[in-house]
Parts: sequence; structure tokens; C-alpha cells
Amino acid sequence: MSRPTEESQSRQRVLKALRALLATEYGPGSRLPSVRELTRKHQVGPVTVSAALAELVREGLIVTQPGRGTFVAEAAPSAPVRDLGWQTVALSGSLVLPGELQAMLGPPPSGLIPFGSGYGDEALYPLDLLNRTTARVARRSSVWSRLPPEGLEPLRTWFAQQLSHEHRLDDVLIAPGGQSALSTALRALVPTGAPLLVESPTYYGVLAAARMIGARLIPVPTDHQGVRPDLLRAAFQASGAKVLYLQPLYANPTGAVLAPERRAAVIEAAEQAGAFIIEDDYARDLNLQGDLPAPLAAMAPDRVVYLRSITKSTAPGLRVAAIAALGPVRTRLRNARAVEDFFLSGPIQETALQVLTSRAWPRHVQHLRLTLRERRDVMQAALAREAPHLRVTGTPAGGFNLWVRLPEHTDDLAFVAEAARRGVQISAGRNYFPAESDGSFVRLSYAACSPLVIREGVSRLTSIAHGKA
Repeated sequence: MSRPTEESQSRQRVLKALRALLATEYGPGSRLPSVRELTRKHQVGPVTVSAALAELVREGLIVTQPGRGTFVAEAAPSAPVRDLGWQTVALSGSLVLPGELQAMLGPPPSGLIPFGSGYGDEALYPLDLLNRTTARVARRSSVWSRLPPEGLEPLRTWFAQQLSHEHRLDDVLIAPGGQSALSTALRALVPTGAPLLVESPTYYGVLAAARMIGARLIPVPTDHQGVRPDLLRAAFQASGAKVLYLQPLYANPTGAVLAPERRAAVIEAAEQAGAFIIEDDYARDLNLQGDLPAPLAAMAPDRVVYLRSITKSTAPGLRVAAIAALGPVRTRLRNARAVEDFFLSGPIQETALQVLTSRAWPRHVQHLRLTLRERRDVMQAALAREAPHLRVTGTPAGGFNLWVRLPEHTDDLAFVAEAARRGVQISAGRNYFPAESDGSFVRLSYAACSPLVIREGVSRLTSIAHGKA
């Protein structure tokens, strides 16, 4: 491994000195010297001292009190030890979900550069539009009433019109976010123990949701043009699967777009197998260059269960998505939605409708795309210039992420842990594979950082050894 950066060395030196002080000179409740005093004493910059203090806060050793200073944490009273062995017996046979999911979904740890974030930062939110709309909507008493289980009719109409001429209001259901819509579709279509075909790699949320219902995951390899139809046909034949999950547009994590010449072949493979396709169109508003292909649901509306979320293009708190389907499967989905939630919050639905139909919406989407494109280009250029051993697998035409292959024999978890020690949060590639992978990868998101922060984050990654993290 290469030597740590000078900044990292300074931070570690300050941390070592502060830990020694906590162990010998400062008791619980004692006030620590100010940042200015520590900066002068250790001959480092205030950013280095602040980073060291933030690390001690995360470890629970010190606490900060705004306006007063930084203090040694009081010793927590010891809690009585409970015998929880009975839970192990009661949970036996239940599915165990990966603990990484909670870490990936939570806000990035304080002080770390969030290259592992699944959302943009506040600079990408249409905050003025959201605040004005929410305040106006909340004053209308009708929005607090009970709504149809399928969702607000004008909102369902908007999604149907965005999709295709064959989809109508009655074909659309509203769900509280894309993950909820996905979970509904899986529970409605995939019996316990049944096979589910997924791209490899694929969105970690579908892997977690599928494991929760006891589905048998069948990986289908992908390349830069999306899922491979030849291997898809073989997977259908070998597994007998009746459901395929796809992200044909800016797949998470790879950013791949299903090639035009493959789309008909994918639909044909599903037709031959008598199978449904769940199309997760989470990133339709995140186009950064080129023309947008039509959804698969527009090509085969009777075979495709279509999911579209607006959360990524608005804000994490506006959790609204649509499920669209034709025929008996629509009835099954509608019944599943009613059982799960009864109906979705009126103020949330009305806010989403007003935002999507406002004159400010197209301007926001344009700003979002331009900002994301700049951040993508900055991250890709910085990696090419400073870290050529971290190979970006392609330039995504949309979405939030770069998919990066690590040098041969590099352990992705070790690389992620070393990156965190250097102040950068990233996502380990193995979380996106339903089975074994053909290499070692990490996912880097450019959505939550300014260009300046992106350059700093890449600079910290370059100091990790070439393949020996």
C-alpha cells in the first residue's frame, strides 16, 4: 500500500495525541482546548483538527456543545444485560437480510465525502417549488380526507400520459416511493421459493426485497449494452422463471442502457417463457446526454409491469411512485397495494401533482441534468487523471453513478474500509451481485457532491495502493 497523504498523517497524529490526553489528563465532563488552541499546539490546519474531533465524536469519546465548546463524554451507565437467546430460537428459519442495506440507505456518516450516497444533495432539490407547493396544499382541507386506494386520479393520469397511448388512468396505481412499488410487484408476482431473474449486477434494493419474500435469485450477466438476450433465454429455460426484473435505463449501479437492438429480443424471450417483466424506470428524469428511449412498457404493455419513481428527481422526502400494468395482473397489484397501505397520504400526492404540472418543473429538470452532467464529467476526468488504476467501465448517459473496476486481486470491502479511513464513503460492488461477480468493483456516486468536493474525494482515493487496499 502506498504511504498515506500528508493530510492523513497529520490527522492521525492529532488523533493519537488527543486520545492520549483523554486517557491521562481529561476526565468525563472536562472541556477540551479550542480548535484554535489545538491548531497552534499541533502545527496543523483547522480542517485537520476538526476532522480529528469529528472522528472522536463518532466514537462517542467526546461531545460538542454549540456555543460552549467540546467536552469529554460522560461515561454511560451500564445497562442490565438481557438474555435474548429466546429470539434466536423464535427467528430460526426466517430470512436473514444483509446488514449492509441499512448502512447504504442511511445518511452518510458525518465528515465523510458521500460518494456512496444514493441521493443527490440539497443543491439538486427544487426546494423553493416544494416549499411553496407544500404550504399551498396543506391549507386545503380536502387533501386530508380519505383517498381512493389506487391514488389521486389526476396524478395517475399524469403518469399514464407520460408512459404510452395504451395506458389509461385505471392502469396506474400510486405507491409511497419506488422501493415500495418494487416490493408490491415482487410480492404480487413471485411466490415464495419461486425463481426471479435479475441482471448481474443489479440494484441492491431488489436483491433485499427478493430475499425478504423468499424468492430464488437467478443472475443474468450484463455488459455495457444491458442484459444479454442470449443468456436471458438460457436462464428462462433453465429456471422456469415467470418474472424478470430489469432497469433498462441507466441501470444502477452500472449506468447501462439496454441497447435498441436488444429490446425486442428481451421481450421475445419473456414471451416465449410466458413471463412478466418488471421494468424499474427510476431514472427517466436523470438523462444527461442523448435521446431517451421509450420504456419497454410502451412496446409490450400487456407483459411489462412498469415502475416509475420521482424521488430521485425531486427530493428524498417526496416518496411518490407509480405502478402501471394491464389485465388481471393490474387487479392483483391493486389488491396488494390496498392491503399494504390502504391509501397513500393526500398531501404527499397532491404536492407531487402540483410540482409535476407546474411551469417550474421543466426548468428544474433542466437544471438537475446540467448539474449532474458537470459532476459526472468532473469525477470521470479526475479519476482518469489521478487514479488510472481505478477503471471506469463506461460513461453513463444518465443516473447518479460511475461503476469502477478495481485492480486485479483487490478486495472491494478492504478498499471501501480504507477509503472510509481517508474520509470517503463509497459502496462495495459485491452488494450489487446476486451471486459471484467476475471481478472487484465499487460504485462511486457523483450526485451528492460539488465539483470541488468530488476532486478532493478522488484525490484521497488515489493514495490507496494499486490493488492492495
